[in-house]
Amino acid sequence: MLRREFIASLAALAASPALAEASNEPGLQLHAPVSFDPNEVIERARALSQKDYQPPKRIPQEWTEIGYEDYVSIWFDVRNALWSKEPETPLQLDVFAPGLYFPHPIEISVIENGMAQPLKFDFGVFDKTDKFPELPTDDTLGYSGLRLRAELEKAGIYQEFAVFQGASYFRAIGTGNIYGQSARGLAIDTASPEGEEFPDFRAFWIEKPGPNEVTFIVHALLDSPSCTGAYRFEITPGKALTMDITTHLFPRRDIDNIGIAPLTSMFQYDQTNRHRFTDFRPAVHDTDGLLISNGAGETIWRPLANPSALQISAFQDNNPKGFGLLQRAREYSDFADLEALYHRRPGVWVEPKGDWGEGAVTLIEIPTQSEIYDNIVCYWRPAGGLTRGTETQLSYRLTWSEEVSYGQGLTVLNTMIGSAFENNGTIVLIDFADAETVPADLSEIEIVVNSSAGEVSSGVLQRNPETGGPRLAFKFHPGDESLIEFRAQLRLEDAPLSEVWLYRWTA
Repeated sequence: MLRREFIASLAALAASPALAEASNEPGLQLHAPVSFDPNEVIERARALSQKDYQPPKRIPQEWTEIGYEDYVSIWFDVRNALWSKEPETPLQLDVFAPGLYFPHPIEISVIENGMAQPLKFDFGVFDKTDKFPELPTDDTLGYSGLRLRAELEKAGIYQEFAVFQGASYFRAIGTGNIYGQSARGLAIDTASPEGEEFPDFRAFWIEKPGPNEVTFIVHALLDSPSCTGAYRFEITPGKALTMDITTHLFPRRDIDNIGIAPLTSMFQYDQTNRHRFTDFRPAVHDTDGLLISNGAGETIWRPLANPSALQISAFQDNNPKGFGLLQRAREYSDFADLEALYHRRPGVWVEPKGDWGEGAVTLIEIPTQSEIYDNIVCYWRPAGGLTRGTETQLSYRLTWSEEVSYGQGLTVLNTMIGSAFENNGTIVLIDFADAETVPADLSEIEIVVNSSAGEVSSGVLQRNPETGGPRLAFKFHPGDESLIEFRAQLRLEDAPLSEVWLYRWTA
């Protein structure tokens, strides 16, 4: 899947949207208000699910045939942002132009005092260079997404913290981070031989916040041939940005391959597969591992892979405590990239609320030769899927931040894989973090290394002088095997000392 780019705004200050219609000043303009109740989004999703699916309208074809350079030559002028001349309102709203990867316009409305006012489409709120082509305009045009900004670090400076654009994709960042992985409203038939279905957020309602509010509310309506849904986002920006999400799902058909709280990321290479790429950078990835805190109390770290063939891993569970795609490589030297700044991209942690029952944290890894493609997908797949005609309500929290540890035990800092000395098999090195629980004498630590196949050594521990923590090293000979599942853990006094390290090796 091609990575979606989000266009940074260049200007500041704005005309007041509240006065736009009366004064004809530039700025986002609103239609007449109509009554609104958040429950109406749920009722609308329920009603849609009982009807045949109707595809969303499309913008003129010429708009979708432009190139990337054309699309980035048009951008929203933030002087036209909603609420930009209302300093007492702690939020500003921007919009994105249609075109390229975004062929479907969306509805955007503002909620205030129980009334909804839809945004009018106005091509004049955008700025563009002379490279932007002449394209036809008609009533099918509309905004393709929205961006939220607030005063996060300095008074009067509104920094973006969340973007909703394209299908049901959205992104967020903790303060000081840059955009990396994406989340989605729903995943349907991901990695299915019949092809994946991509639901769309058709409409958004943004509640106008009061002067001192720090949490911002967004409602969204999701639609697809197989399912409809109503979403409520409570977004609190900060160093760790949180999204408390409640969704009501209404399947139009029985859906077995359904993904709840899906995350989408990119992993090309690191020290597990560095030998496959001729690149000046030590590593290239948005995230480097899947962390799971399962219902049984285990903390599992699964380093990501860029396999030669698509692979799916399912981690069976009952009421997981949490899971997420994290970026544990946090130093500039881990990537040596002055432009992509991968070390500043946030991980995302999914924390289920209530009883999610039985299912599996599902990880999909797709081969890629380029960093421009998202090739990692992760989600919760409930046992039994969703049944036509039912309603499923789920709640969860997403945390976007640089946090790297949500479970228990020594965290895995890095995994390295390569040929052993004199080509005597393959060696695996796992660096664990240091902690007060690590004994001075590493021989007191029990090493547990298991594999599904091949010949595997028992492993040795040494203290890494740079991290202070233990390093586990073991060798294996795959023989004729093309796939081996590994499991390793450090234990002390018959109790877990570290996370469980899992890895799928492929020839």
